[in-house]
Amino acid sequence: MIGLVVVSHSRALAEAAVALAAGLLPDQGVAVRIAAGLSAAEFGTDAVAVADAVREADSGDGVLVLMDLGSAVLSAETALDLLESPVRVHLSAAPLVEGLVAALAVAGGGADLETVAREADGALTAKRSQLGSSTEPGVAIDPHPSTGSAPVDNSAVIEIFEVTGRHGLHARPAAELVSALRDFDAHVELRNDTTGVGPVPGDSLTRVLTLGVLPGHRLEVRATGPDAALAVSKVRTLTGN
Repeated sequence: MIGLVVVSHSRALAEAAVALAAGLLPDQGVAVRIAAGLSAAEFGTDAVAVADAVREADSGDGVLVLMDLGSAVLSAETALDLLESPVRVHLSAAPLVEGLVAALAVAGGGADLETVAREADGALTAKRSQLGSSTEPGVAIDPHPSTGSAPVDNSAVIEIFEVTGRHGLHARPAAELVSALRDFDAHVELRNDTTGVGPVPGDSLTRVLTLGVLPGHRLEVRATGPDAALAVSKVRTLTGN
């Protein structure tokens, strides 16, 4: 399993970000280490501390490093030169909080370093789709992202039901759903039947959040595999049905 390292100028900020991610996605079994602040009260970053954190987080599968501001990137880059033994490290350009939550969600499922890095890098997709525009002038973001039409599969278990949970599929319930689906031998896709957004894979937190599922929306669940029916039933339960 890969490890995660959070590099920040503020220890309090890093600890809060890790606490938030762990609260949304408890018991993931992922090693998450912090290299933040020059002390509990002093802002700054330390390349030696980053290198130590990478060593502690590494189990042999690699480490994803998430950073906040400019010199945190410089410290992380310097830290790579301080590692005596080879460690597969990816320095992520993802936003610190969103990237950490997204990375933890997929790392907990045993995804490799490349997959976790890709999920973290796409962490702003949900926020941009919810706002309906890009933060970059002149770049249009489709507010209704879709992976395209799913191929016809007569063996698929398909259900559409109203989401009655009071938070819809935002943040915590979406994270809980993504984590719970790992227990099933099934490929699950979700689609917001009310708005037409989707389908998206049920094992990607960032993609599930792009659905913008609110209480009262109708959710389409399509699952294939040996545990397809069980997976659909679990989604139904977690969304308040």
